[in-house]
Amino acid sequence: MNNKQLLSRKLRTVFFFSLILILVSLVFPTEEIVKTPKGIERLKNRIDGVIQSVEGTIGVAVKHLETGEELYINGSTFFPMASVFKIPIFVEVMAQIIDGKFTLDDEINVQKPDQHLGSGMLSDLDAPGIRLSVRNLINLMMMISDNSATDILLTKVSAEKVNSRLQSFGIDNMTVNRTCQNLILDTIGVDSEKYKEMTLEEVIKTYRKEMEDNPQAFEEATKKFSQIQKDQSTPLAMNRLLEMVFKKEILDPESCEHIISVMLKCQTGGKRIKGDLPGRVKVAHKTGTIGGTVNNVGIIYLPDNLGHVALTIFSKDMELKTREVEDKIAQIARFVFDYFYFTS
Repeated sequence: MNNKQLLSRKLRTVFFFSLILILVSLVFPTEEIVKTPKGIERLKNRIDGVIQSVEGTIGVAVKHLETGEELYINGSTFFPMASVFKIPIFVEVMAQIIDGKFTLDDEINVQKPDQHLGSGMLSDLDAPGIRLSVRNLINLMMMISDNSATDILLTKVSAEKVNSRLQSFGIDNMTVNRTCQNLILDTIGVDSEKYKEMTLEEVIKTYRKEMEDNPQAFEEATKKFSQIQKDQSTPLAMNRLLEMVFKKEILDPESCEHIISVMLKCQTGGKRIKGDLPGRVKVAHKTGTIGGTVNNVGIIYLPDNLGHVALTIFSKDMELKTREVEDKIAQIARFVFDYFYFTS
């Protein structure tokens, strides 16, 4: 047998066995082809890994404001905003200032009935004897989440006006309905109407007595809190409001800049969105916490001029402790940061 014949036989043999292997692989596949997720799908998988491990519901909205790349998980689900609702209140305050109804420098005398339940420092001061500008009430509301300052401002501008303004911006899935004090009283299951004219001392004394008399009602009210369709928003709606403020699509440029500048000074929630981010990263944000809800929303400033990311993280019916939910928020925010920083 000459060389040509030998080479031809070898080629036929190789072709024959290759054909056999192809047919066998088609009929009896040994393994499935694994598709590696790419782009934003990889980020979604990482966030899913965080939220699927908790009892409760977490909603996330993410958008890179320069490129428009976005991701939503439970984006159309309603969540209690808790103190995050202070952002739309702030927006309405600025809108009414533009309309000439008052100014940032107008001063308000704080009276005893203005001192309300919850976070902040205004209720620890002696009233009467406190006189604050609208500017400083905003600072207290946004920087340290002061509930009394918030309720003074909300009473001044009205919840109805806040909601009308949101609708005029095309934001339908967000409503502000109650003062912080009424929200807290609803959370513990007592009738907020009868507390309307009481001082803070009287409110605390009365509701504690009601809770002692009927602790079961308190527990049931706390469990049902997230079902009350008041002061709620979807992650999509909140992220859209953040985007509109940052891009100066509403109000006027100076007012939007003022809103962002105040949010950059927020002193609460250091363990949430900012928790795992590099120390040099700026975040204009607002937190909210009440009755199984732990929230944080804001704008992340990516270093090296890589843009800005609007991020909303809402939760409800959480079984974890607040600190544990904060860890989850920090993990999600770090995944978001890494994705946009290293792929921008």
